[in-house]
Amino acid sequence: MVQGMRFVIGNLREASEENLLFAKQLGASGITLNTPLLAGRGSFGSGPIGTTYWVRGDEEVPKRWDFFELLQTRKRIEDYGLALEAIENVPIWFYDKIMLGLPGRDEQIDNYCATIRAVGKAGIPILGYHFMPTRVWRTSKTTRIRGNATCSAFDYDLVRDAPPMFEREYTEDDMWSNYEYFIKAVLPVAEEAGVRLALHPDDPPVPSLGGVARVFRNLEGFKRAMEIGDSPNHGLDFCMGTWAESGVENMKAALQHFGSIDKILYIHFRNVIGSVPKFRECFIDEGDVDTLSILVTLKNMNFTGFLIDDHVPQVVNDTEWGHRSRAYATGYISALIHAAKQLG
Repeated sequence: MVQGMRFVIGNLREASEENLLFAKQLGASGITLNTPLLAGRGSFGSGPIGTTYWVRGDEEVPKRWDFFELLQTRKRIEDYGLALEAIENVPIWFYDKIMLGLPGRDEQIDNYCATIRAVGKAGIPILGYHFMPTRVWRTSKTTRIRGNATCSAFDYDLVRDAPPMFEREYTEDDMWSNYEYFIKAVLPVAEEAGVRLALHPDDPPVPSLGGVARVFRNLEGFKRAMEIGDSPNHGLDFCMGTWAESGVENMKAALQHFGSIDKILYIHFRNVIGSVPKFRECFIDEGDVDTLSILVTLKNMNFTGFLIDDHVPQVVNDTEWGHRSRAYATGYISALIHAAKQLG
């Protein structure tokens, strides 16, 4: 059955009782897990069958996720009356060689395909991914905002000439070549497994960081990605905050384009103040984005995906994960959805 637009709790690492009760008490219909703690030795029994490991330093880490623990995780979430809407991101070491085109990427692709098959077999509909070997950058995590809460901020001028993070620099041509090699290998597997892949934009959306080009920073880049990986099983994790970091009008243009062709699978719903080269994050109710108008637009597009809270400020006496701040953001999102359904 197709569900309507809804909110879920995101950025959870594990399906603990506390996390699931928190989501249920806030009225969420489900959750997403982000880079979850699925190491093959978890609390759900004896662990997955057939997991293989790499050794990283003194630690054994899995090369891929297997079916058994994924299934148990989904069923545990459902036992609390929630849905596992998506898993966002595999560990970076699952595909770092893929992103950089290094020797060993074919083995990583084989394991990534095995993970996709396991996700599908376990009945999990979406696997989110990014293509940022240099990951998310912020130049401050302690910027003071309303009521002395703290948030992250970015100033491109401070890191524009940062030293390379790897043994050489990677151009846009390099990154496009590596991406095409990857997506053409894994997308047919996703189609067979019934899994939809959701691409997250490069955050922050600047040309290059740490000597690596960031090709998923604008509308043109995403159009190209969807052309290379042309499939109904391929779409966007539309991070409203990251798109807004390149300018609110750019975000609206991307929303209209990809929403009109049904390519937005779900949305990271957060707000920002300013845009590259300099911006900061903020409370959801004070940024540059008119959040209610975005929800009305989504409603009028007949968007049936889900929204999740994303980065949130650190407020007084909060937990490291941000329970207080996330409860505020989630309540605000829930109210916006109700309002949009009345106003659209």
